[in-house]
Amino acid sequence: MGTRTDRTTAEPDLGVLAGRLLFAVQREMFTTFAEKGFPDLHPRHGAVLAYLDKDGVRATDLSKLSGVHKQVIGTVVDELERLGYVERHPDPADRRAKLICPTERGLDQMRVADTFVATLERRHARRMGTEAYAQFKTMFNEVVEHQRRRVEE
Repeated sequence: MGTRTDRTTAEPDLGVLAGRLLFAVQREMFTTFAEKGFPDLHPRHGAVLAYLDKDGVRATDLSKLSGVHKQVIGTVVDELERLGYVERHPDPADRRAKLICPTERGLDQMRVADTFVATLERRHARRMGTEAYAQFKTMFNEVVEHQRRRVEE
């Protein structure tokens, strides 16, 4: 049967594959961010940056979307605020709530991220074939959503 390392190397399970994909994408993405003038960003910031909207988003929504605990989101928002990527503004729909809004630097970073992701997706679609890549994404999304629902039960 071999060791766990042997099994993970020969036939990685879903968790290992998802982790490898995440870490590989993060390495490339954050290297690109550094090259494009955002060297102070790190993968932990992704829980906010991946879901940030130009019109702002509530921290509670960032927590739900990312699956990261609210306190962690608050800490990441605090850090991104100190770094100049986001600001907190009153939510016009509920003055008690705050919206996390990108600054100009945050908007610049969002444009770089959007370009990076589009390039990454095109690269994989070319390599796998457009239809196969679209099917892969559909199926991968189904697995992710099924797993998320299961955890929420």
